[in-house]
Amino acid sequence: MILAPALLAALLSAAGAAQALAGWVAVARFAARPRPVPAHRPPITVLKPLHGDEPLLEAALESLCRQDYPAFQIICGVQDPADPAIGIVRRLQARYPARAIVLVVDATPHGRNRKVANLMNMLPASRHAVLAIADSDLHVAPDWLERLAAALDGPKVGLVTTLYAGLPVSGHWVRRLGAAQITGAFLPGALLARALGRRDCLGATMVLRRATLERIGGFAALVDHLADDNVLGQLVRAAGLEVALADTVPLTTVPETRLAELWRHELRWARTIRALAPGAFAASALQYGIVWGMAAAALSGGAWWGWAVLGGAWAARAASGWGIGRALRDPALRDPALRETSVPLAFSAPFWLLPAREVMSFVALIAAFAGNRVEWRGHRLTADRPQIQDFPAP
Repeated sequence: MILAPALLAALLSAAGAAQALAGWVAVARFAARPRPVPAHRPPITVLKPLHGDEPLLEAALESLCRQDYPAFQIICGVQDPADPAIGIVRRLQARYPARAIVLVVDATPHGRNRKVANLMNMLPASRHAVLAIADSDLHVAPDWLERLAAALDGPKVGLVTTLYAGLPVSGHWVRRLGAAQITGAFLPGALLARALGRRDCLGATMVLRRATLERIGGFAALVDHLADDNVLGQLVRAAGLEVALADTVPLTTVPETRLAELWRHELRWARTIRALAPGAFAASALQYGIVWGMAAAALSGGAWWGWAVLGGAWAARAASGWGIGRALRDPALRDPALRETSVPLAFSAPFWLLPAREVMSFVALIAAFAGNRVEWRGHRLTADRPQIQDFPAP
């Protein structure tokens, strides 16, 4: 037995378990808070950059077509005339003729970030003063635009973002593993970070006025950065405006069926976050209570109390996942039409898979410090840490 390291691992495991339970409480409170009615419902243009026929892409786009909102435009952009996403957009245009659905096909390059280049090509087709940028794989509730408008109504709000949960395409264990990271770790972690004062932009949804975008330099200010969402948030805050969190939780598709695919995806996330905030990212190792419980059990020589620490951390993580999934079943937070296609969020990772989930996250954390090269949709990019300067007051 190595007593001192074992006791330290046990303390770290207890801290991770406490954070898991605190995350559950944060999500439950977020789900239960009153939802304000927007004082204004300005017309909104939704920009949807697309790339390929992703799993559940049509369902994601159709959830946007079903918005209960007075006036909005949907612009779908692709960069390849042979992109299979074009056929899906054409079907939705025929299915929803009353919706203003615009397709932009433009391969013009603008910089390293192809998603932002796509947005730059789409922007001239927009006709409204409020812009909502949404990932292609985002499934939204019918009142998504209304919730965004309510958040944008706040004083000094320059940018609105949202949390998001994982939607495994099927019950495949790799997909459930990926959904567990998003729903059980990222989502509560983002809420806890916000409670501690962080105001990050979470890139699945980004909403701002066109005037704000022009003031910070337009999409051109983002096009050479991998973490365009983080840079957008920094630029808005540098302009003296706030980043608000809307009270809705869309679902993001988890399509991977191979562990190697999921690993590349999560390593890209990890290296991007590490480049932006290396200290906070390193400190996030404290959240992995099961991993530290494994260390406590091993370092204690298999003593009963070491196994008890591991069991407690495992139970806390399982309880947190169950509680978060239960809170997110609130129909006001998600699209009821997805109930038939989604694995219940509370069980996105079964009890037995939780240790593997934490070990994979912990290894990705370590690997994030081993380099800054990432792979994104077949392209090699470098995770960078942009330097943002304050803007003069308007």
